[in-house]
Amino acid sequence: MKPPAPCCIPSKQRAESLAASRIAAQGRERIFRGSIAEMQLLAGGEFLMGTDFSGGFPADGEGPVRKVRLNSFYIDIYPVRNREFARFVEATNYVTESEQFGWSFVFEGDLPESADRELQAVSGAEWWKKIEGADWRHPEGPRSNVNARADYPVVQVSWNDAAAYARWAGKRLPTEAEWEYAARGGLEQKLYPWGDDLTPDGRHLCNIWQGRFPQENTLEDGFASVCPVDAFPPNGFGLYSMTGNTWEWCNDWFDARFHEFATRNNPAGPPTGTGRVVKGGSYLCHRSYCNRYRVAARSSNTPDSATTNMSFRCVRDVEGG
Repeated sequence: MKPPAPCCIPSKQRAESLAASRIAAQGRERIFRGSIAEMQLLAGGEFLMGTDFSGGFPADGEGPVRKVRLNSFYIDIYPVRNREFARFVEATNYVTESEQFGWSFVFEGDLPESADRELQAVSGAEWWKKIEGADWRHPEGPRSNVNARADYPVVQVSWNDAAAYARWAGKRLPTEAEWEYAARGGLEQKLYPWGDDLTPDGRHLCNIWQGRFPQENTLEDGFASVCPVDAFPPNGFGLYSMTGNTWEWCNDWFDARFHEFATRNNPAGPPTGTGRVVKGGSYLCHRSYCNRYRVAARSSNTPDSATTNMSFRCVRDVEGG
């Protein structure tokens, strides 16, 4: 029989993990160059991160609830929009990874009626199709474009693309702790940025899936796919689209247990990994299989991946903060 885990005695590995995480947190990149236009200043302080919600996903490392302390920082009020990403590309001639690969992943329901339904699919998630010519300018493939979507979040951008944009803008991607603190909007231990009721008084406050996924979307929230960044009200910090609509890249590498033994002071995530943290859920999330549009929920993807439902926003440090 396997002996019980020594939960009440010290561990050399835990001590080393804590020390390493402290060094990483203290040495994390701090950036002060970027414009603070359309950014919100969030005062530093403590908050309760994570959740022990029974309807969550413990295997993702959503818990335990822990007190985390952050320095003050600025965060984008909106996810980066197509018009802003276009300025970046125009200024730098940047070529996204989807453009380099020549294809990207598109949700089957976003394809035109004339599309070939036998296109190469992802095993176990057959609603994702590999589409030649899909990229940030053509999110659903070469027949689509973003000409009328200036105020939609840019999609089909990988973590590497997002990090490149952030560097150009004089900003950086948020740590997971910064993102979650911002998403909570000043509320403590609530499931969503506005409270515990998903649809208070019958109002939809984010863009997620209604109906039977992936066969039927009843569109009760008014949208079948990605929507404008300001389609729903902001949270208590004045931040839009923190949950639903599109997943958002964070800077941290993903690990389900690293945070259990890491510093709680400006945590920066593990030093290495295979996937980067994504937060917030998307228009494809549904309680039946992906109830991850909660602020404490977390998932990951490889840094070179891009889809029709992943975007990002940036943060900037406060001098002296």
